[in-house]
Amino acid sequence: MAGQGLIKREDVELVRSTARLEEVVGDHVTLRTAGIGSMKGLCPFHDEKTPSFHIRPQLGHWHCFGCGEGGDVISFVQKIDHLTFVEAVETLAGRYGVQLHYEEATGRRGGGERTDFGTRQRLLDAHDVAEQFYREQLSTPAAGVGRRFLAERGFDRAAAEHFGVGFAPEGWDALLKHLRGRGFTEPELVASGLVSQGQRGVYDRFRGRLVWPIRDITGKTIGFGARRLLESDQGPKYLNTPETPIYHKSQVLYGLDLARKQIASEHKVVVMEGYTDVMAAHLAGVTTAVASCGTAFGADHIKIVRRVMGDSSSSAGLRLSSDTRGLGGEVIFTFDGDAAGQKAALKAFDEDQRFVAQTYVAVEPGGMDPCELRIAQGDEAVRELVATRRPLFEFAIRSVLDQVDLDTVEGQVSALRMAAPVVAKIRDRAMRPEYARRLAGWLGMDERTVLRAVHDAGRTAGSGGGRHAAAEPAPGAERPDPEGEDTGALPIPRLKDVVSPRDPVGLVEIQSLAVMLQFPTLLDVDAVGALPDDSFHVPALQGVWDVMLAAGTLLDAVGGSLEPARYLDQVLEIAGETVRPLIVELATSELPARDEDGLRRLATSLLGRLTELSFTREYSVLKQKLQRTDPSRDPEGYQRIMTQLSELQERRRALRAQSD
Repeated sequence: MAGQGLIKREDVELVRSTARLEEVVGDHVTLRTAGIGSMKGLCPFHDEKTPSFHIRPQLGHWHCFGCGEGGDVISFVQKIDHLTFVEAVETLAGRYGVQLHYEEATGRRGGGERTDFGTRQRLLDAHDVAEQFYREQLSTPAAGVGRRFLAERGFDRAAAEHFGVGFAPEGWDALLKHLRGRGFTEPELVASGLVSQGQRGVYDRFRGRLVWPIRDITGKTIGFGARRLLESDQGPKYLNTPETPIYHKSQVLYGLDLARKQIASEHKVVVMEGYTDVMAAHLAGVTTAVASCGTAFGADHIKIVRRVMGDSSSSAGLRLSSDTRGLGGEVIFTFDGDAAGQKAALKAFDEDQRFVAQTYVAVEPGGMDPCELRIAQGDEAVRELVATRRPLFEFAIRSVLDQVDLDTVEGQVSALRMAAPVVAKIRDRAMRPEYARRLAGWLGMDERTVLRAVHDAGRTAGSGGGRHAAAEPAPGAERPDPEGEDTGALPIPRLKDVVSPRDPVGLVEIQSLAVMLQFPTLLDVDAVGALPDDSFHVPALQGVWDVMLAAGTLLDAVGGSLEPARYLDQVLEIAGETVRPLIVELATSELPARDEDGLRRLATSLLGRLTELSFTREYSVLKQKLQRTDPSRDPEGYQRIMTQLSELQERRRALRAQSD
């Protein structure tokens, strides 16, 4: 779990500069040298046969010329591991030994304390030691009751090892003594949630129970869930770690560390109710199964699932559409088909119907949970349960209909009154009438009658100010976008879109900017300083040039007093959203040079051609002005232009002589 508050900016920069991009990317991509200072491989973010994924280690940036994705080492870890920015920074900090500090929420308003990364790491370390302790205890004679519990549910020793299941001894201080012996202090252990503070001192939170490690998305153990085993235990059936600096139950899904890659691959997640259900599902081949930890599946869990599926901002993830056949993902709930289960599913996605359209319910007719189903009927039955899921809307409507006798007129009318508000809550205007027609068929009633009832139910909800008002907008009124997306957003430009491959001038401008960003010290300071502010005829490239000049340190980079990576960071820091992708693409593009000498010759040639093109454009503009100026009416203006033309020619001759 991410720490509280923001990470100090200087710490983020230290992580960014310390982490080696080629090592991090190399864990996922086979990289090969591709020119001076460049490496390339097959993109991990889209299917391709020819490598188009390039990295520039010395600049710390990567870009795929196939799918257009790009960024720095932090954004790579975010995308490849489906992490938030803070989680990615923490992961890299742990890998490269960088200490982090956090600004607490109050600190942003002036004051407040910081959470030290070292303290946070101590809590994580304590959990690692505790997990190993519990796992070892599962083999002791005292844990026989726990082993029987697992065996009765179809879990052997290998399964327990795979999921890290352990046993907490019945005594009051077994773990406490063990952790003290490993150098942890009581304040640290209380803060971790592994022990509790009582009137007579501290004691183990989990005693005489089976324990499951709860891990964050990166695989770090941040808490435990414990199941009661002994009749003498008067505590709750399940007991979880309390809220701590590293554990927040509303932001954790059990099994996500094991399931995340498969969830991202299949764009599917199966939400279950318990730890043993998740174990059973994974062992049966449903490897996208997860479960919430001691709390209902809620808004924060939705965000996590979206992030793993790739739906945080991109269209590659889950979207609402009247045609769900081509959608990128779905969420499947498994629980008993009772009113409580229906309420849980509806509540889970009540606030976000961009997700509801792809939400399904898998209910075992006999009321068995996945763990019980696997014991009774085997792995195939668990897979079949998930495969025969029903759409959430259908499940919700059917659950209402099951409560009444549809063989009577009174039952049909009552069912319509109960089901119409459910249908009215469907925000997709294409799906709502379709389910209304299905409801008519299930009730055996006229479609117009049902459609009118649904419409009236939506108007009633709307007049009540409910947030789920489903009434149609008035004729002529602007209709909201069904996807809830900003359809006016401009596409992010790419080099292949802003410059034609048949434009030789555009190619010179692209390569010139690429050299300035990648190898600025190969250029002549005076020649770069002499370039005018409007040196580029391609508007998008001129926009890049404007940002590079606005950074104010280009000549420092060319002169060698500023590292290229630092200059690139400064440029990206002030770049707008539409310009930044072009800058990253330029900074990672491959240049046509085989060695350093060839690169130096290329840089000199490009700068000379760019300067010549700039002179040519300026000369053409002055000649046109001269032709429009009448020397008899404006002799001073005419002479001024002639002087400018002469000075321009002199500057051109001087630069040519210098290059020769």
